[in-house]
Amino acid sequence: MSKVAVISGYKPHELGLFSHNDPAVEYIKLAIKKQLLFHLDEGLEWVIISGQLGAELWGAEVVLDLQLEGCQDLKLAVVTPFLNQEENWKDENKERYESILMQADYVDSITKKPYENPWQFRLKNQFLVEKSDALILLYDFDKEGSPKFLYETARKYQENHSYQINLIDFYDLQSVVEEEQMKNSDF
Repeated sequence: MSKVAVISGYKPHELGLFSHNDPAVEYIKLAIKKQLLFHLDEGLEWVIISGQLGAELWGAEVVLDLQLEGCQDLKLAVVTPFLNQEENWKDENKERYESILMQADYVDSITKKPYENPWQFRLKNQFLVEKSDALILLYDFDKEGSPKFLYETARKYQENHSYQINLIDFYDLQSVVEEEQMKNSDF
């Protein structure tokens, strides 16, 4: 039973997505929603993200949508690796990020200082895994990228703890696309 799940995965540029309006984003959000609905049936209460662009913010938007759809018991926590991570982001991304922060049920930073070096990301990964029961990760082994490090941290943790890892890979995304196309066709 998962009471707390972390959502993470690729950043937009790792998937070649450069617009929030790209149709692929909606399919990714649908795949995340399917995972969340499964975990909600299992007793999910909290979703944690570190606030990075891409899968995490899309996941946060899904959580906020679910809250609007009646899942008021589902809470969103944004726990950043360091202060002001959005400092160098484009304005559009900053606005979406700040909107999510304002709607989150809990916001904090693991290290109470600005970025210093990569150890803050390793600390973030360890923290997220240790504070959760499950990981929902947009990650495909055929396409390495930033999610690999969180995945490896979760696998290592799983060796000695009961911990659920749910990957959303490109096959899962293709299935979501096909399901949606079937729904929207005239069959």
